[in-house]
Amino acid sequence: MNPHVYGPEHLIYIFVSLLVTFLTIFLSKKYAKTEKSQTIIIKVYALILFTTIFLNRIALVFEYDTPDWSRLLTDSFCSTSSYILSLSILFGKKNNIVLHFVWLISLVGGSIVTFYADFIGQNPSFLYPPTILGLIHHTLQAILVILILMFKYITITYKKSYVVLIGFAGYFLLGLFMKYVFGYGNPFYMYAPAISNTILTVWVLAPIYIVGYSIIILIIELIRKKKTY
Repeated sequence: MNPHVYGPEHLIYIFVSLLVTFLTIFLSKKYAKTEKSQTIIIKVYALILFTTIFLNRIALVFEYDTPDWSRLLTDSFCSTSSYILSLSILFGKKNNIVLHFVWLISLVGGSIVTFYADFIGQNPSFLYPPTILGLIHHTLQAILVILILMFKYITITYKKSYVVLIGFAGYFLLGLFMKYVFGYGNPFYMYAPAISNTILTVWVLAPIYIVGYSIIILIIELIRKKKTY
């Protein structure tokens, strides 16, 4: 029987992921006392994330007998965000504008898929490269966001909230490109819901995300103002 959500393989993976997350937070807080050491940890995790998502896409390229190099490009929010998050840290400055778009979508998407990976039944082996690499990059992107928040590598503010709209516009344009140039069937859930038998297409998910993001920003600003008094 193929692996399934909350089957023994998935439960073991969740346990290991939580253990790695806890140890990363604990050891980073204990030993990374300077900004330089904290930045090194963040960039190392970004490099590991980029390597993992790239290997995941390579595995998808060679998933069938005939290589499909168009699959190096990503057609989902999480995969695209893994690329953007890792590259914005590796090549961008601290608190760069790209992080303000991608931090929440990476944290939410990475966490959800770690605990509810509906694609793990695609092969009898849980270690099938597209499966295990897909899981790992989702987990890594969530851990990386925790690190940049913990070490204040990003300063969340409403002044940079506009980048969320720009980012989603970019995702929509990429989705149209993937659809009409490479023939992808459902890039970024534009044509079918993320979960079967629901209304959760991107046209529903995007407004929900923007409202949720706005609420989080409002709470952060209220807490910040309270601390100044």
